Amino acid sequence: MTRETVHVSLGDRSYDVEIGSGLLAEAGARIAPLLKRPRVAIVTDETVAGLHLAALEASLDAAGIAHSAMALPPGEATKNWAQLGTVVEWLLAEKIERRDIVVAFGGGVIGDLAGFAAAILRRGVRFVQIPTSLLAQVDSSVGGKTGVNAAAGKNLIGSFHQPAMVLADVEVLAALPPRDFLAGYGEVVKYGLLGDADFFAWLETNGPALAAGDVALRTEAVRRSVQMKADIVERDETEAGDRALLNLGHTFCHALEAATGYSDRLLHGEGVAIGCALAFELSARLGLCSQEDPSRVRAHLAAMRMKRDLADIPGDLPDADGLLDLMAQDKKVVDGQLRLILARGIGSAFVTSDAPREQICAVLAEALSAR
Repeated sequence: MTRETVHVSLGDRSYDVEIGSGLLAEAGARIAPLLKRPRVAIVTDETVAGLHLAALEASLDAAGIAHSAMALPPGEATKNWAQLGTVVEWLLAEKIERRDIVVAFGGGVIGDLAGFAAAILRRGVRFVQIPTSLLAQVDSSVGGKTGVNAAAGKNLIGSFHQPAMVLADVEVLAALPPRDFLAGYGEVVKYGLLGDADFFAWLETNGPALAAGDVALRTEAVRRSVQMKADIVERDETEAGDRALLNLGHTFCHALEAATGYSDRLLHGEGVAIGCALAFELSARLGLCSQEDPSRVRAHLAAMRMKRDLADIPGDLPDADGLLDLMAQDKKVVDGQLRLILARGIGSAFVTSDAPREQICAVLAEALSAR
C-alpha cells in the first residue's frame, strides 16, 4: 500500500497531509488523537454523502467517535453567504465547541465553505480536510484558504484557517466522473508549469496512465503537487509574495467562471487549464518565453482531452473588454493594478503588474475570435 506524508511546517499551525490508499477507512483512528472529546461534525455534499459517507461514519464508529452530518447541494453555487449561514447555524445547533473538530468531507467547495464556517464559529474551531476530488487533494485542501464567493467575484470573502490534518485517499478518486477528474488535473499541470519543468515532463509521460486509474501514479502526482504547495505556503502563508504564484491561470479562470455564472458550463479546473494556456500565450506575446512553450502546454492538454481554449466553453462569453473588467475584480488587484502570473518558460512563473492592458485584450480577443 503506497503511502506518502507531506508536512506543512507553520509553527503551531503545522499539520500533515497524508496521501495514499485506504485512508478513509482509517479516518476515525487518525482523527481520534486530535479530539478532546469523541465528537465531530461532518459537512459534505449530497453527491459525496451518497458515495462515501457510510464509509467515513463506519470508521468514526470503529474509533468510538460520535458524529453528525450535514449534506449540502453539490456545485460551486453552494459556496455563498446563505449556505455559510446555514452551516454555521447547524454547527451551533449541534453544540460544536471550540475544542471539537469539523470535518470537511468533499471537494473544494465543501473544503472552502466548511473551513470558513470553522474559522468564524466561536472565533475559531479546528477542522480536518478529507478531500474527495483530485482538485481538492492537490490544491484547495492544503494551505488554509477558506471562503465563499460574492456577486462581485470568486473567493472574495474568507480567511486563512489552517486544517489540523488532511487525509487524501486516492482510492476515492475512482468514483469521480472523467470530466471532474480531468478538471482536477488542470491544477496538477499548473504546478509543473509554475515551478517544476521536470514534473511537467513527468506528466507528459505519465498523464494518460494516471488518468486511466494507476493508483501509484496518482499518489505520486498528488504528493508532488502537495509538496510544491507546502513549500510555497511555508514561505508565504498569507499570500504576501510567492504564494501568488499558485494562482497561475487563475485570474483568467475566475473571470471566465464569473462570465459563465459559476455553472457547469465551466468547472474550476477547466478554467485553470484554459487560464494557464492564456497566460503562456500572453507571456510569449510579450517576449517572455518562447513561442514553443504555449504550444507545448496546449499539446499536453489536448493529449489529456481537456479544455484548453475559450472555444471549448459552450455558450456566450463577454467581449475582451468585458472579460478584462471581470479580471479586475480579482483578489490579486493591488492599488488598482492587475497582477498576473506570467512565465519565462515552463517551470518558471513570476508575478507582475506590468502586463499592458492592450496586450491582454489582444490575447483575449484573438481567443474569442476562434470561437
